[in-house]
Amino acid sequence: MRLTLSAERERLGREWPHDWAAQLRATHGFDLSTSLMGVPLPHPIGKASGQLSLKAEQLQHDADAGLAFAVLKTVIGEDSAGERSMGAWAIHETRMAVERRDAADGRCGWTVTWKGRGWDGTLAEYCELIQVGRQLTRDDRLLVLPSVKLHLPPAGEAFREAEYAHTLGAVRAAWGAEPMLVEHDLSPTLAGDARGQSRDAVIRWISELPALIRRHAGGPAHVSLKLMNATFDDAFQADMLRAAADARAVTVFNRLWDDERQVAYGGWELSDRNLRVLASVSRGGQERSGTGNVVSGRQAVAYARAGCSTVQCHTLFQLPLGEYAAEAGSRTARALHQLVFDPADGLLAVMLEEEEAGRLHRVRGELRFRDLVAA
Repeated sequence: MRLTLSAERERLGREWPHDWAAQLRATHGFDLSTSLMGVPLPHPIGKASGQLSLKAEQLQHDADAGLAFAVLKTVIGEDSAGERSMGAWAIHETRMAVERRDAADGRCGWTVTWKGRGWDGTLAEYCELIQVGRQLTRDDRLLVLPSVKLHLPPAGEAFREAEYAHTLGAVRAAWGAEPMLVEHDLSPTLAGDARGQSRDAVIRWISELPALIRRHAGGPAHVSLKLMNATFDDAFQADMLRAAADARAVTVFNRLWDDERQVAYGGWELSDRNLRVLASVSRGGQERSGTGNVVSGRQAVAYARAGCSTVQCHTLFQLPLGEYAAEAGSRTARALHQLVFDPADGLLAVMLEEEEAGRLHRVRGELRFRDLVAA
């Protein structure tokens, strides 16, 4: 099997097909299928909200490469008068710096640094991008879902529900009548903001956001919360997971906050903490999507073992071209090729390791990614 996959790796490194996951299943017996908020997916790999999902052409490249899903850049909520309570997060900055960030034990790592925050365009422009995504989803090419940041009150203040109603009403009009999938982003910059320094306030946001969003969504809605890495200890991260019980899904966890440099960062320190916290809290019926230093199939499996049925990448799509084995294709295609086919740390190689160790068993001749999550 490894020899066969090596030849396949060479071939697909020259020309990456949109339906690569279906081909793997039909030809080699790897069933990578999973789901996100009830929507079936051919495989678990998606793109996290950020600078790489704010243009129609970016979504098109993702669809052409056979990415499973993409979360749009986070739009900042506003009321009918255009007032934004979280306007400080609508900062224009497109330049990103890809930097090495190695672990203390010598593991080579990467992080991407930029000063920008959420969507800095208009709400109408964001809704146009949602409509582009909806068409790709209806064509069964790429699941695209919006991300919002709505009013998050300091302790003792009420939520500004007019902002929820106006923003979600616009998002609903762009989405259509079908059940809406929407993420609320608790970004890493909140950890460095004064309002994120209150444990009670943060837990209140997480506890109340799902119901607030559903109330103002104008129809059926499934809510995912993207949880930040707070500046508190691991125990508080676990408390955040438990407080998110009313959400359909959680994305765990956003980048770490560097208070000295006033930037968020990733790398091994991030994934080590994320996986440590996830292992400490029973998943129960909670759907988890892992993010943070997902730069290999081995990391994707580690998140699956921690209860994540999908993973969201960002840094992986921005590495220097020399870091990818593929010789051609978009960055999305090259990153998928690396994540899936790397002979040492690719998803397929690690699934074979799990089978050989007796921790993963074939079902009707297939190795199934979802059995890693169940285990």
